[in-house]
Amino acid sequence: MKTTYQYKFYPDTKQKLELNDWLRISRYWYNRQLGERFTWWQNNYLQLQAFPQWKEIFPTLFGNRPNYYNQKLQLPVIKQDLVRVMHSGELLDFQRVDSTILQDICKRVDEAFQRYIVGDCNGKRSGKPRFKTEASFRTMTFASANDDWIKLIRKEWFYLRLPKLGVVKIRMHRPLPLGFKLKQVSVTKKVDGWYMQMTLEDTSVPEFNPDLITPNWENSMGLDAVLHEDDYLATSEGTKLPSLKSLRRNQYKLDKISKKRNKRKRGSSRRRKLAKREGRQHQKIARSRKDFQYKTAHKLVRTGKKVFFPEKLNLQGLSKRNAPKQDSEGKYLPNGQSASSGLNKSWMDAAFGQFFEILGHIAAKAGAAVIPQNPAYTSQLLSYRNEIVFTDTDIREYWDEKEMLKVDRDINASINLKRLGLGLFPRIKRRSGKLVITGTMPESTTKEILHILERTV
Repeated sequence: MKTTYQYKFYPDTKQKLELNDWLRISRYWYNRQLGERFTWWQNNYLQLQAFPQWKEIFPTLFGNRPNYYNQKLQLPVIKQDLVRVMHSGELLDFQRVDSTILQDICKRVDEAFQRYIVGDCNGKRSGKPRFKTEASFRTMTFASANDDWIKLIRKEWFYLRLPKLGVVKIRMHRPLPLGFKLKQVSVTKKVDGWYMQMTLEDTSVPEFNPDLITPNWENSMGLDAVLHEDDYLATSEGTKLPSLKSLRRNQYKLDKISKKRNKRKRGSSRRRKLAKREGRQHQKIARSRKDFQYKTAHKLVRTGKKVFFPEKLNLQGLSKRNAPKQDSEGKYLPNGQSASSGLNKSWMDAAFGQFFEILGHIAAKAGAAVIPQNPAYTSQLLSYRNEIVFTDTDIREYWDEKEMLKVDRDINASINLKRLGLGLFPRIKRRSGKLVITGTMPESTTKEILHILERTV
């Protein structure tokens, strides 16, 4: 079994300067390898498309293709002398950096490029890798570590020796687990200091493989993402969970700092201090959001449900910019982007993608499962009667004269997600501009849904 613990460590001034130089060299090495791969790919992309059997037709071309092994073989040559950066004239000494860090960067570049060209195990390709900036490259990994690196353990502190850096002081806010061995160490520079991620392994502890769960009406729960007023989630049990809105609540603080920073001269010490202050405010917002999501996930798992059916959201499409509109003269017309921008910010502030990922981790530890569902028509169809009612997003509630019942739109959608996960949702097809609903639901399920809705009134 493997686990990762994160600690904050406190390097002295000399060690901080050395770590910053390591980050500069590592970032240059990452961008250099990525540039070599882009150059080769652009020069030979047409040949690869024209000849599918390019390995046999162009054997010399295949031999010159940058990969993990031939790029890693450049390191002994580069370490023999200082490397000059073309655009700035800066001299970099690769001998100062631990060899395992540079080799791990070769692996990171190779994995990023393979996800772009080939794709993952499911064939899904990622976006084009980007060149790293000072803000986007913050982590270095010592690929091989052992217990000999830990020199001293005290009550609240322990000391660890890093190659070519020396002994660093680490705050032990949580004890190291007994029986686990140190396998890998990563150091990350954040706004408020340096952090260390320690990968620990104990082969005597077996991996947790949960049993297959058969979902039913009693052990499952539907979850609908709500982006309305102060609600965050609606559950099929008839409850709504409040939202935090960490960015909205701290927006005025960010605006105040940003206005001050923009007034300062670029490159000045005052501007750098305000930029660091702004970064700490962003970090505070992100940490409060993540803490809220962990607490919400634990609250859901403690209900005892074994299967959760959240809606599968297209967050990239929900938060993208509206397409521009132009008239015959080429002038830009209003396209609703000003109204959409506020909604996009709310989607980003809610961070449902991060929440459902956290919920999956917490549920897996408790022996539960999270199965996303396609939410098509789940917010429009009445859950206890196959009838389209919520035709507009402005309709938040529906009064049923027949059942003498007030139905909440979000709770109704969460119940439909539960029906969808259990295979009780009807088929809906669009024919000649009309929605045709086919399928029935057991009468016992209808009574269960009505009982839930009656409790929410």
